Parts: sequence; C-alpha cells; structure tokens
Amino acid sequence: MSDIDISAAQPSKQQPSNAKLVTGSITGHLIGQTLPAIVGVAAIMSIGLVDAYFIGQLGSEALAAIAFIFPITVALSSLGVGVMVGINSVIARALGEGDDARAAKRANFGIVFAVGAGMVIGLALYALQAPLFALMNAPDHLLPLIQEYMQPFALGFPLILAIMGFNGVLRGQGEARKTSIVSISYALANWVLDPLLITGAFGFEGFGMAGAAYATIAGWLIGVCVAGVLMRSAAIPLDLSLLRNTSLVDPAVSIIRVAGPAAFSNSINPIGLSILTALIALEGEAAVAGFGAAGRLQSFATVPLLALSGSIGAIVGQNWGAREYGRSRQAALYAFGFCILWGLGIAAAMVAGGEFLAYLFTEDADVVDEFALYLKIAAWGYAGFGLLIVANGILNAVDKASFALAQSAIRVFLVMLPVAWVLLAAWGSEAIYTAELAANLFGGVTGVLLIYWVLVRRAPDQTR
Repeated sequence: MSDIDISAAQPSKQQPSNAKLVTGSITGHLIGQTLPAIVGVAAIMSIGLVDAYFIGQLGSEALAAIAFIFPITVALSSLGVGVMVGINSVIARALGEGDDARAAKRANFGIVFAVGAGMVIGLALYALQAPLFALMNAPDHLLPLIQEYMQPFALGFPLILAIMGFNGVLRGQGEARKTSIVSISYALANWVLDPLLITGAFGFEGFGMAGAAYATIAGWLIGVCVAGVLMRSAAIPLDLSLLRNTSLVDPAVSIIRVAGPAAFSNSINPIGLSILTALIALEGEAAVAGFGAAGRLQSFATVPLLALSGSIGAIVGQNWGAREYGRSRQAALYAFGFCILWGLGIAAAMVAGGEFLAYLFTEDADVVDEFALYLKIAAWGYAGFGLLIVANGILNAVDKASFALAQSAIRVFLVMLPVAWVLLAAWGSEAIYTAELAANLFGGVTGVLLIYWVLVRRAPDQTR
C-alpha cells in the first residue's frame, strides 16, 4: 500500500493546553523554537571560542593543551545533552498524549536524575584524568597544563548537568526562549570572567589555564540560578514534592530508556574526535593546535544545525504523542532541507576564509596552515553532520534512541576511525580531516534513510 498521509483521518480530539506545538504552522514552530535556540547555542559555543582566544595568549603550548582537553569536555557535555534529550522526549510525548500530571512527575525526577548523573561523572573524571590523557598521547610537558584545567572542571561538572536537566524540562514544553536565556546567562559570565581569570587585568595576574575552568564554573552556577527562577513561571514548575509517596519507576524507566542511548550517541562523536586527536598528535604539536582551533570554529559555524537538532525534538515529540504523524513528517522534511542549504553555504564561506580565520587564534604559520587545510577538507561535511544530528533528535523524540545510538557507533567506529587509520601513514594530517568528512557524509545519508523508515514506512498511521 502506498505511503499516503492519512493523519487527517485520525479522530479529532481536544489537545491539552500545555501541548502547544500540536496545532498551528509547522514552519512557524520550527522558526519559533529554533531562532531562540540559535542564540542560546551560539552563546554556548562562543565560550569555546573565547576560551581558545585568551588561552592562545598564553602561548602555543597552552593552545595545544586545550586541543587535547576540548574533545573530552565535549564528550562529557554530550552525556549531559543525552540526559537533556531524554527528559525533553518523555515530557513532550506525555504532553502530546494529554497527561500533564505524568509530564510534571517526569520533569521533576529528570532534574534530580541529571544532578546525580553529574556528580557520578564528575568524580570519575577527577579520578581518571591522568590515564585518560595518557591514552590520547598528550606529551608529558602538556600534562600539568591539562591538569590545571581539568581538576576544577571535574568538580564543577554537576552544575552543567543541573542546567541540562532544567533545559530538558523547558524544551519539552516548547519554552525555547527560556532555555536560550539560561544559556546566554552563563555564556555572558564566561565572557566577562575569561580575560580576568586567564590572562589577568587591572593589576591582577590571572590563573592561566585554571582561570578558564574557574570562569566556566562560575558561569554554570549563574546558569543554574537563572534556570531555577525561570522554572517558576513555566507550565511545569520545579516542585520536588511531586516525587514524595509515589512510584518513581515510570519516570526513571522512561527517561533512562531515551537518555541512556542518547547520552552515548551524543558522546560517541567527541570520543571519536578524541581518538583522532591522539592520532594527529603523532603529526606534531602544530597539527594538534590547528585541528583543535579549527574544531572550535567549526562548532560555531554549525550553531544553527545544533539549534535545529535541539528544537526538533519537542515539535516531533508532541505531535507524535498526539498522533499527528503527518505533522511530524513535515517537520522532518523542512529541517532536512535547511541542513543541506546551510551546510553547503557555510562550508563554502569557511573554505574561502580559512587562513584569515586562523589568524584570529594564532600567528604561528604552521598552525595556520593546518587550520586552513582542515577547513578545506572537513567543512564539506557540515550538511551531512546537520542531517545526522537532526535525525538523531527526531529518533530520540519518538522513542527510537537505540537507532540513533547504532547509527552513531557505526559512523565513528566503522567509518571515521578506519579511514583515518588506513590513510594516516600516506596522507598524514589530511587523513584525519578526510576521515571526519567521510563520517559526516555517511551519517547524513543514513540519518535520512532511518527517518524515512521510522516516520514513513513504519509510522503507526500506515496500514500494511
């Protein structure tokens, strides 16, 4: 039987007031949820750029040290993003189904779960940081610089998980503006504190590498406070009393079923990048510094794609829960179109301005050359990366997180790393950049195919 959209034939019902994304224009919801998210994600990504700029003032060794640190911090933050995605997914679907009470219980449990996960991860990182960076082939002379940053970062890590918990609750309700305010608040704090705490000002010498971590932690603390205030005016407020004298099995199982695979799915890519960093370390310190700095810039260039991957979950999740399957497919189609247009356009701009952009971070000619070479090759995978992460956001929203995890694992361990390993001896650093390009192209194609299979071929409204 043909894949005809018969969502209109579903019995009509009055939608719950808190599921505000199941009616109205899909395009309008995509724009309304994604534009604020772009601001918020840009603010978060700017932290990495500002850190890299001021750390670069400390010298090329400090810039190389942060290149080793960056994929680890991204991998750990990605675990937090997975927790946020899990909370977002279960809340959006509960609201779409009209069960506001269950959504509220899941929301408050989710926040507690996020903080607890942050404490466990932070303590593990503090204990294991030395062997971790040894596995990445970090040179001995860089380890003290790495340790200066990682020790306070690990102890403050529960704060960012608390923010992820709050933002998951807000996103599931479609409160994109509030999540952006949270992100902007801690990014602003980081911007102000970075120059003071890293390089010093007004007669204060600064703390060097450790100062970057202190600025980040202070920003997180401010973000937690802002999120707590904003939750008071949300449809689902912070109310831990909802967890008293009631079974926590449903919220725990529901969140972990999505958050577990989503956390690992989100962290697999930075884990792969960590391994690539270890491989490129064999090519010298300039290659590591160029690769790391260009990766920071790439994160900023893909902000709209990251924002869309975050906002698509609430839109698809609420409509899926409300059995508005045609609207879920429409949202996916429009999101994929944007990924292709933005990815190709920004890639062309980055390739054209590679050397100019490199000089914003360093004046070391060798680092500049590696920076520009990375963009020349890897930037053409931005569109594929966008398709991948948006597809993952959709799969998580419809409770298919295991599909996203499998796809991400295959992309990194069967495409990215083998390509890098096979080509490294002959191509040097170009092998690393080509491996990332191949992985993103593979991820984009498989992501689109998976969404077609789940939302079209196997959607509940299709009769077989």
